[in-house]
Amino acid sequence: MIRHLLNLIYLKSQLAMARAMFDYTKAVLSKVSFDVNLFCKELQKALTRLLPYEVEELKVWIDSLLKQNPELNQCLIYLNP
Repeated sequence: MIRHLLNLIYLKSQLAMARAMFDYTKAVLSKVSFDVNLFCKELQKALTRLLPYEVEELKVWIDSLLKQNPELNQCLIYLNP
């Protein structure tokens, strides 16, 4: 019973850390969105750190960002290898 509770606590902390990385990634990408080269570099780094389902969520977020910054469109090549 105690081992099960410890496993649940561990999993919850892992999910929280993953979510924190995802939120951090969005913050960084927002801040560098003024520069296409920086954005592409940060996007490449993010894709190595995020979990697969987070990458899918990031794609949705980037789609909305592209409406405001269409010049970032060239970085989409990294999302569709």
